[in-house]
Amino acid sequence: MKLPIKLPLLALLAMLSFLSCSTHNLDDDAEAIELKLVAQQAKLIELEILELINDHRISQGLNPLEDMDIVKSVAFSHTDYMVDNGEVSHDNFFKRSNYLKSNAGAKRVSENVAYGYSSAESVVRAWLKSEAHKNNLEGDYTNFDVSAEKNEEGRWFYTNIFIKK
Repeated sequence: MKLPIKLPLLALLAMLSFLSCSTHNLDDDAEAIELKLVAQQAKLIELEILELINDHRISQGLNPLEDMDIVKSVAFSHTDYMVDNGEVSHDNFFKRSNYLKSNAGAKRVSENVAYGYSSAESVVRAWLKSEAHKNNLEGDYTNFDVSAEKNEEGRWFYTNIFIKK
């Protein structure tokens, strides 16, 4: 599915791996994409990812996080963008973060993205092996959600967003 977007004029940063995370505001082009939010029904793989993350958090003595429709919609918009562009990225993170701060009451936003993992277990395990991703998974947040979408070749792209209200 293609969402009507304007491509940013900034060049994409070279990715060294298929995993990436962000807690800071990346500079966006003045003509950054407009978020086109669409209500999405959760896929089984997405529900499994959320459950695995909360199971891990509980095992570490942390609060479980609540899913949130607006966070899911924002995650979906970015996952769809990555599928359309064929690259894992944090493009327009600043726009997503500001949107969630304005419309979901978020005080802080972070995200993990990934590509190519074929199961919930494999993507969560990979995030837990990376210090920066693990910090997001174990961070001081209240809500989260995830979007997982396949490209035409059947490879999964993931966006997992965390917010603190």
